[in-house]
Amino acid sequence: MLQATKLKKSYGGTEALKGLDMTVEGGDIYCLLGANGAGKTTTISLFLNFIRPDGGTAAVGGLDVAEQPLETKKLLAYIPEQVMLYGNLTALENLRYFSRLGGRDYSQGEYRGFLRRAGLQDGAAGRRVKTYSKGMRQKVGLAVALAKQAKALLLDEPTAGLDPKASNEFSELLLKLKADGAAILMATHDLFRAKETGTRIGIMKEGRLVDELSAGEVSHADLEKIYLQHMHVGGRYA
Repeated sequence: MLQATKLKKSYGGTEALKGLDMTVEGGDIYCLLGANGAGKTTTISLFLNFIRPDGGTAAVGGLDVAEQPLETKKLLAYIPEQVMLYGNLTALENLRYFSRLGGRDYSQGEYRGFLRRAGLQDGAAGRRVKTYSKGMRQKVGLAVALAKQAKALLLDEPTAGLDPKASNEFSELLLKLKADGAAILMATHDLFRAKETGTRIGIMKEGRLVDELSAGEVSHADLEKIYLQHMHVGGRYA
């Protein structure tokens, strides 16, 4: 569903992405780990067509993002660290607005159903979003993705700043979306969450994917050890 092929991007002569090859299939939660500046956000931005590649391709559902941006955006949902919602609108009003912006509309009951599936309590749906915690805002973001019927989700540090309970609830929701067949790419610094939630884990360093691991075949301790070895000069086998 998501495929990067020899994907490159530079900023002012500095290579941020150096020929990335990566695939995320439906039913995958691919967790992308790496230090700040490793290329995680650049990768997500290229899939979203926020920026254009200097080489290679980013494809969604087999469509080149740079060549068919409108078609690929219909397949995607994006949840950043801070979900951008209208604070003076309720969750229901935000959800209806963004759904209609994407060309879809539903009944009031269906909108409530999306919010319920995303984990938002019924009593909160009619409250203004400016009164929400960050975790509640993230749930509205997931409800928008559900209403859009997105085939792929791009997440950039979605659990940063969440308390452990809210972070765990968010991960459980991602697992439900995974079970529904969504392809999920999540950039994160949270090694624990990557291990608990991910099906595959990629480690990025200086614009390159330096390792890929199956989350089910590595322990928390081993993942931390491998990650730290990669972060040292020379990499894992130095």
